[in-house]
Amino acid sequence: MLEKTNGKMIEDIKDVIISSRNKVTYEVNKTMLLAYWNVGRIIVENEQNGNIKAEYGKQVMKELSKELRKTLGSGFSVSNLQYMRRFYLKYQKQQTLSVKLSWSHYCELLSIENDDERSFYEKECISSNWSVRELKRQLETSLFERLLLSEGKDNRKKVYELSKEGQTLNTPEDILKEPYVFEFLEIKEKKPTLEKDLERKLVKHMEEFLLELGKGFMFVGTQQRITLGNTHYYVDMVFYNKILKCYVLIDLKIGKMKPEYAGQMNMYLNYYNEEINDKYDNKPIGIILCKGKKDVALEYALGGLSNNIFASTYTYYIPNREQLISEVKKVLESSK
Repeated sequence: MLEKTNGKMIEDIKDVIISSRNKVTYEVNKTMLLAYWNVGRIIVENEQNGNIKAEYGKQVMKELSKELRKTLGSGFSVSNLQYMRRFYLKYQKQQTLSVKLSWSHYCELLSIENDDERSFYEKECISSNWSVRELKRQLETSLFERLLLSEGKDNRKKVYELSKEGQTLNTPEDILKEPYVFEFLEIKEKKPTLEKDLERKLVKHMEEFLLELGKGFMFVGTQQRITLGNTHYYVDMVFYNKILKCYVLIDLKIGKMKPEYAGQMNMYLNYYNEEINDKYDNKPIGIILCKGKKDVALEYALGGLSNNIFASTYTYYIPNREQLISEVKKVLESSK
């Protein structure tokens, strides 16, 4: 009898807590959506509804981003401010916003140019309770286009049913895991942990090694997040060199060098050049360190360095290939 009473009591308490959590989640989400909508409104209204030159508008956004990041955090990069601006332009009636969708849902939806297509995915997100991951999956498989191309009602129904396979439903708690929410509420984000002790040792050793050189290096941090569109990436290590007046990004890979690593680093460099650099900063430098089965590979990602003097000078302040490889080998040898 006591066991039965306890069981009911536990279930009642769980219901109360889960219900309360859901209410808090949706309130936070609603408040955040309205805040970002209003940020977009303010930007558009100060542009005289878009009647300003594109180049001037781009500079205004960079200055706005720079000032907002100082006090409000990294959630106000130029790209995120542009999303907020588009958010207002696409949903000028506040009543059309759905609190069932998170800011990350809307970021994905805003990437769809066609209004009918966007409306279709938006309605499906709401009615089918799609997570952001599920929305991305459906966009990648071109559900909307496949339905349009399917001949006959039966075929369209079959395509739609097949699209449901692998669906991942989201819960209210998932919304609060978004980095945008961390920034909005000023909650410290838990950064991804490195998977291997070896990689942690490499990070620590490289930090000590570069700072020990004393050639103008200042340590910024590890696992520095970059948000592009609605996807988050993490740079293993970031330094700033005050002599070269540039950021130095380091990516550590346990494995052979792959072409995509260079592409990813180039993306990081473009982001830092556009979003992080001040007007007095030179273009950033990227270093990729890889550990193959037999040897250590090193690549400098110098794409876009138009300043020849800077490109030739960096070698005096950044460790050369042999130095870096030697330091990595020390860590690898000590880990055996």
